[in-house]
Amino acid sequence: MSPISVRGFAVASATAVTAVGSVVGVASGSTAQNNDAEATAADSTLLADIPAGQQAQVQTESLTAQANVQAIAADASAKKDAEEAARKAAAQTAIEKKVAAEKAAQAAKEREEAEAKASRSSSADFPVQGSYTIEQIQAMARQMVPADQFQCFSNIVDHESDWNYRAVNPSSGAYGLFQALPGSKMSSVGSDWQTNPATQIKWGLNYMNERYDSPCGAWSFWQANHWY
Repeated sequence: MSPISVRGFAVASATAVTAVGSVVGVASGSTAQNNDAEATAADSTLLADIPAGQQAQVQTESLTAQANVQAIAADASAKKDAEEAARKAAAQTAIEKKVAAEKAAQAAKEREEAEAKASRSSSADFPVQGSYTIEQIQAMARQMVPADQFQCFSNIVDHESDWNYRAVNPSSGAYGLFQALPGSKMSSVGSDWQTNPATQIKWGLNYMNERYDSPCGAWSFWQANHWY
């Protein structure tokens, strides 16, 4: 290696070291002024020893070395920013999942309470009669169905039987307030399913809760399909 190339390499190396020192100094909070001053002085001395024709090449190599150091520092900073953004995104996702799980648990608890209440409201809670008016049947339903679900519940009964607990579909044989098919499936909650609207209401509410989560869920399905 010739003296010129050795000195040129020294200039480029000294300048690159200066740039690295500056990056490290900034990251650590120091100014690195003494190192910069010494490196600058060294650069000036070395350039003075190099023929004028070669100085431009040496300076270009020096600037290239500085650019490489700066690019490395920029890549490191970008990587750090990306890692921090990923960490924050993961934390936010975890929080959202926790909130969703808590809401789901609360909704499940409310459904269980509603179902337990409906189960306690059996046909035995109402006096047995030979016949019932629509008003009496609706009064039973209001006692058994959660208040915020009653309108949806009522909408389905309106469309299925018009609150006639003895309604029979002549084609299919579907029976009662909810047009259960076959009607005998309502015997799961009471043997008096043919004559007691309270038994039918209990069965219908259980059916809606189990299949659609709630009467309003059943009503939404009914609106889309005209059956439930």
